[in-house]
Amino acid sequence: MARAKRENATIAGPSSPPVFRQLAPHEAEALLERNHVGRMAFTFHDSVDIEPISYVYTHGWLYGRTSHGTKLAILTHHHWVAFEVDEVAGQFDWRSVVIKGEFEIVPADLSGPDALAYIKALELLRQLAPDTWTEHDRVPFRNVLFRIHIDEIIGREATSTQSRTD
Repeated sequence: MARAKRENATIAGPSSPPVFRQLAPHEAEALLERNHVGRMAFTFHDSVDIEPISYVYTHGWLYGRTSHGTKLAILTHHHWVAFEVDEVAGQFDWRSVVIKGEFEIVPADLSGPDALAYIKALELLRQLAPDTWTEHDRVPFRNVLFRIHIDEIIGREATSTQSRTD
């Protein structure tokens, strides 16, 4: 029977347990800056939901966009969320950041007190997707800007140094 060859497979043996550590705040923030898709968890009564969300991180805030629907209706009244971003190379080679904070809609009122937040959110999202809210927008139904203030950030990492190639 032929055996498939695995290139650069990371295997943790009994003599080399993985090393787990907490990320320093600057490492956790760097992970958030490098990535643009995470998972937002929120609750309603006795139910928890988790949804993938595109985002941009800057200076203690996550910015994103969504559409009207059940999620937004829930978050309008129950605005505390957790948000997770991972980088995974293997079972014992990964980094993960979880933030906890408050979800808030950024109103599209350019004459109100949130005008600067709206302009900032749109500018950041256009760095990720330049067609945001233009005639070429690929997801025009995502017409609500939001941000999450990061009240707590926790980063963890697992590393394994033993590798072998079969």
